Amino acid sequence: MKKVIVIGCPGSGKSTFSRRLRDKTGLPLFYLDMIWHKPDRSNVSRDVFDNRLNEILSKDKWIIDGNYLRTLPMRLEKCDTVFLLDFKLELCLSSAYSRIGKQREDLPWIEHTFDEEFKQWIMDFPKDQLPVIYDLLETYCNKTIIIFKNRSELEQYFVS
Repeated sequence: MKKVIVIGCPGSGKSTFSRRLRDKTGLPLFYLDMIWHKPDRSNVSRDVFDNRLNEILSKDKWIIDGNYLRTLPMRLEKCDTVFLLDFKLELCLSSAYSRIGKQREDLPWIEHTFDEEFKQWIMDFPKDQLPVIYDLLETYCNKTIIIFKNRSELEQYFVS
């Protein structure tokens, strides 16, 4: 395990899991949100994002945290291991809400409200994003793919 992607619904705990995995393996961790978002809440261009992502993908080892469905095929092509956190919607919503007002290393600002558009994106994730992710995982079935359906399974991974 040298090139890892961590994907799943916002609020599923991708970043927390990624940090724990980084601490366990020593692999460098990159957050797609930190590459895409600027501190002023604007975004870099797609070209800038893709160039930064390609720089990371060219490295010998990494953990990349984030969905960004548009670039998932290129990350799946380069990775050797995929972790998918496929948790219940209610858990993802409550977890996303619970981080309001907290400084995070995976986002360049502090969220002060639970943005309605972001909340809707989370609510739509199971029907809009998850089926596409599972289809892509079938295409790249030669990778090590680990799917967690709940936090207990995730915790068990770190025990073993």
